[in-house]
Amino acid sequence: MKDLMGLMKQAQAMQSKMAEMQSELEQSEVQGQSGAGLVKVTLTAKGNMKAIAIDPSLLKSDEAEILEDLIVTAHEDARKKAERLMEEKMKSVTAGLPLPPGLKLPF
Repeated sequence: MKDLMGLMKQAQAMQSKMAEMQSELEQSEVQGQSGAGLVKVTLTAKGNMKAIAIDPSLLKSDEAEILEDLIVTAHEDARKKAERLMEEKMKSVTAGLPLPPGLKLPF
């Protein structure tokens, strides 16, 4: 029974840390870029797009397809950085808990 109480306390502490981390992730921003920095996308760590910056040299009507591809690539770069940031935060929250390998949180 003693182990169960200790596990319950750990679970409550983790829940508190998770709520704090979720709030922190809402505020954290990452920036992805493509085309050697000609297109930049800023996302929150939770994946919400906050800003996009496009170098004026790309604003030519005959190069619209190139610009579209660069935007997609910059967004993907930012999304991957956000995922890495979230994974790092999760590791710090779940450190010391006896969780099975490969368990993805939050569920």
